[in-house]
Parts: sequence; structure tokens; C-alpha cells
Amino acid sequence: MEPPITLTTSLYLATVLALGVTAQWLAWRTKLPAIVLLLASGFGLGLIVGPPEDYVGSEALLPMVSLAVGVILFEGGLSLHFKEVRETGAVILRLVTVGLAVTWAASTVAAHWMLGFSWPMATLVGALLTVSGPTVILPLLRQVRPVGRIGSVIKWEGIVNDPIGAVLAALVFEVVAHGFGEGLARESAFILGKTALVGLVLGGGAAWLIVQMLQRYLIPDYLQNPMVLALVVLVYALSNALQSESGLVTVTVLGLLLANQNRTTVKHVIEFKENLRVLLIAVLFIVLSSRVKIGQEEVGQIGWGGLLFVATLILVIRPAATLLATVGSDLKRNERLLLAWIHPRGIVAAAVASLFAIGLQRSDAVAPEMKAEADKLVLITFLVIVGTVLTYGLTLGPLARRLGLSRDDPQGVLFAGASTIVRQIAQALEAEGVRAMLVDTNPQNVAAARMNGLNVHYASIGSDFVVQGVDLGDIGRMIAMTPNDEVNSIAAMEFREPFGSANVYQLAPSAKTSERHRRIPDHLRGRVLFGGDVTYEKLRQRMEEGARLKATTLSEDFSFERFKQQYGDNVLLLFTFPENGKLRIGAVDQPLEPKAGVKILALVNPPAEGFHANESGILR
Repeated sequence: MEPPITLTTSLYLATVLALGVTAQWLAWRTKLPAIVLLLASGFGLGLIVGPPEDYVGSEALLPMVSLAVGVILFEGGLSLHFKEVRETGAVILRLVTVGLAVTWAASTVAAHWMLGFSWPMATLVGALLTVSGPTVILPLLRQVRPVGRIGSVIKWEGIVNDPIGAVLAALVFEVVAHGFGEGLARESAFILGKTALVGLVLGGGAAWLIVQMLQRYLIPDYLQNPMVLALVVLVYALSNALQSESGLVTVTVLGLLLANQNRTTVKHVIEFKENLRVLLIAVLFIVLSSRVKIGQEEVGQIGWGGLLFVATLILVIRPAATLLATVGSDLKRNERLLLAWIHPRGIVAAAVASLFAIGLQRSDAVAPEMKAEADKLVLITFLVIVGTVLTYGLTLGPLARRLGLSRDDPQGVLFAGASTIVRQIAQALEAEGVRAMLVDTNPQNVAAARMNGLNVHYASIGSDFVVQGVDLGDIGRMIAMTPNDEVNSIAAMEFREPFGSANVYQLAPSAKTSERHRRIPDHLRGRVLFGGDVTYEKLRQRMEEGARLKATTLSEDFSFERFKQQYGDNVLLLFTFPENGKLRIGAVDQPLEPKAGVKILALVNPPAEGFHANESGILR
């Protein structure tokens, strides 16, 4: 059946890119899982304009997909830090060994009985569906933002599981495609050892080379990211040429070693790869899902058994695997429940299934009936991808919040600085149900904050301890209020990526300067707090003159104008609370709207005689 519309190759590629970016933007706006919208876009594109092979060619498509998967997995390895798993390393090890083995065995049995696969093909399906990967895990974690250690456990399992599952599937494929012969165990052990050796040697060697080149300044700054990208793609392809599917191991080892070395910084590489990952995931999901034919014949092949198989993977096999892998561990009940409800399949499963299907159909050692099962393998893989992504994508967030492991639209505030005004603001926010966390390098400020019962860390706001080591699960904004404008700007730069530029604020610089003499350019700053002339010095001076924080709820009878009449025109409106536990922050580019029914927090002149502040200095 011819597609309704035929595009030029350039227009097709532009459409894929535009659809991918638009789907992720819509996901951000609607709070829906991005992968769900990407899959829907891909299926729709395939129905309207045809499969990608019509525009790119099958010989070039799958190698391009494979290289892109390698880059994504390398970026996933860059996000793994050993210090994250000091407490949970044993649990992660059991998840990628015991949990993987249980998933493989149970999925094999289910694929045979529910889908009618022969035992060899069912074993291949079971091995293939052990993988998960950063293409689906990282977007879900970014959406849900689980608190505590469970987020690290999920991330490590998903990323480490990918190369292990892919290598396992490759071993099974070799057996299925070339038959059962003598010395099978010896040959499998040889392939496994060769895969590990190639991955460790090439991954470790590439990591050493990159560190040496960066440390010795052998690459100019403008070539560092392209050079690293080219090297990642090269070692991935070389590794696969030496041993099939070992490239996933190689790039994971490469990313892991770079992320955990301290001889040179790779932060700029990480940021570049994160941006590249967004584009690659968008393109890959749309391209691969557009290859899937969804017609009456395909639906008939899957049948009710396919839906039952997906339900069994989600409701039975994943919980059983995690239960057996975490028994006796120190994970809490709610953490184990959340872990049992996340194992989506992604790009690696789709790409490897497509490669296996082509390999099986081309192999002379494969029986005709098994070749007929090859197309069904791809259909079932995509059904599992769609089913798991939809299920986990739509339910993981609500479940995590129900279990107390995540918050919807986290309202908490991270403060850079712990001076008197910051401590009083933090106490006022916590009184309204908004979590506050303070970071300062001044011992007196830190001690005072602890005396006030505040959550405070004696550290630099830009340190790895704060950026990577502190649990920010229910923190959604950052406010920099130190006396140092450069420190405030550094804080804004550090937390722009995790919180988004819309949720990063800092005080106005202490002195108005011309553009030529400005020390920090505007694009490196956060949003300016409260007002363009509200500097740290002005806030400190007003506090010394006796100004206090005033929290009150406005009404029709007591409007903000009446409030200013009572406390003077120099009232400084800082925050509003439209409803309980919700916070709005005043900024130059988005002034607050103090309406009736809204609670406000403002800095006001000393109270009239007989009107006293409470112990925290906040007027009630």
C-alpha cells in the first residue's frame, strides 16, 4: 500500500527533526512522558509518508541508528558516579545479575506459551527484553525526579543493564542463527570473554587518550567536543567490528571512566552530549517507530497473546525479578515498590531486534519457520516498548508521589547564602509548607541557621558535593542571595540545567555598570530577584534599620493598596502563596500579582508601636 504523501529526502529528514523537537516541547508543556508523544509521532509519520527506508535506504539506516545508540549510551555512562552507589552498590549488582537472569528466564517461558514462539526464538526474545537503557530511563527520571537513593539505583541499573543485556542477546542470537553445535559452552564463554576484553581495552584506552589530550591542551577548546564525539563513534564502530555488540560495553566503560576521573574536567563534554542526546532520542524514536507496520495482518499476528505478554512483563516478571534481587537489602518497602514498577524498553531493544530480524532472514542455517518468526520478533519488541513506555510513563510519577518518593512540581528552594535576611525568608517559607535548603561557606551563618532549625550545608554552592551529592528531590528553585555577585552568577549557571533557567534567581548586582565594565554578562546570570535595584547591600541596610518580614493574606477589604498604606510605600513584595504549599517568586521580568485571597510575604518598615514580631523576626 502506497503512503498518502511522498516527501523528498531532505524534507523527510527535516520533518523528523521538527516532529522530534515539537513532541518533546509538548511533553514539557503538558507534563506527559516525551517518549509517548515521540512514539505516537513516529507511528503517524510512518502511516502518512511511509517507512524511513524509502528515504534513507535500509543499508544506511540501521548503522546510523546503531552509532546514535552508542553516543546515547556513552552519555549515560557520563552520568554514572561511583559515589552515588556507596550504599547501594550491592543492590545494583544483584539487579543486573539475579534480576536480569530472572527476567530472561521468565520472559522466555512467557514468550513461548503466550506468543507461540519456538523455544530458540523465545530464548532470544527473553534475552532481548532484559535491556532497558538511558533512552527511556533518563527521560523518566527527569520527569519524576525521585528523592533519595532510589533514583541512583534506577539510573545505574538501567544504564549498566543495557550493554549486559545486549551482549546476552547477541550470544543467544549466535546460537539461534548458526545452530547448536559441539563446544557451544566453550564458544559462548569465548565470545563473552572477548566482548568484555574488547570493551575494557578500547573503552579504557579511549578514556586515557581523551584525558591526556585534554590535560595537555593538545586540542583547542572549539575542537574538544567534536573530537570526543568522533572518538566515541570510532571506538564504538571499531569495537563492534572486532566483536559484535561489544560497542555498547566499550562506550559505557568510556563514559564511566571519564565521569569518575579527577585529572581534568569534562563538564563541557557532558553538557554537549546532553544536548545531543535530546536530538538523538527524538530522531531515533520517530524513525524506528515509523518502520513498524500497523495493519490488520500485524494486529492478527500479535493477538490477545501479545497484550497478555506485555501485561505479564509489567505485572508479574518485573516485580518478581526485583523482589528476588533486593531480598535482604536495606531498601525500604516504598523504594522496592517503585523499583518494581520501572523497566521500560527503549531504543537498544528496537535497534537490536531490527538487526536480529535481518540477520535471521539472511542466515542459511535458520529454518524457514524461524525466519517467519523474525518479523514477529520486531512487532513484539515494539509492542513491549509502547506498552512499557505508556504504562510506566503515565503511572510512575503518580506512584512515586503516592509512595512519598517524588513531588509534583517541587516547590522547595535552594538558597545560596545563609545571612540574616536569608534565614528569615527560609523560616517564612517553611512556615508555609515550602522546603528551604541553605548553602554557605560562612561558619557563623551556618551555625546561626542550624540554631534556627534550618536545613543548611557548610559548602560552596558550586561544589560537586552540592551539585551531585545533596538530595534535591523536592527542591525546584534556586535563589542566590550572597554578598558576592560572581558567586550568585556561578550558582545560577550551575543550577540552570537541573532546575531550568525559569527557576533560577539571583539578586541584582551591587553596582550599576556600563556594558563594557560589566563583570558578569547577562546570559550567565539568573533572573533578577524582587527588583532591579534590590541589591544585597540594600537588603542588609534595611534589616539593620529595623525592617521585618510581614506575612499576611489579602482580601477584598484588605487589598495590597491598603497594605502599603499601613506599612509605607517602600514595601518590598518578595513572594506570594496562591494556595497552600505553592510559591511564586518576585522577579524583574515577572512581577507578582497580589490579589485578594493570596498570601504575601513582604519586607516592611518597623512595625507600629505595640505590634511585635515573633522569634524569627516575621510579623504575623
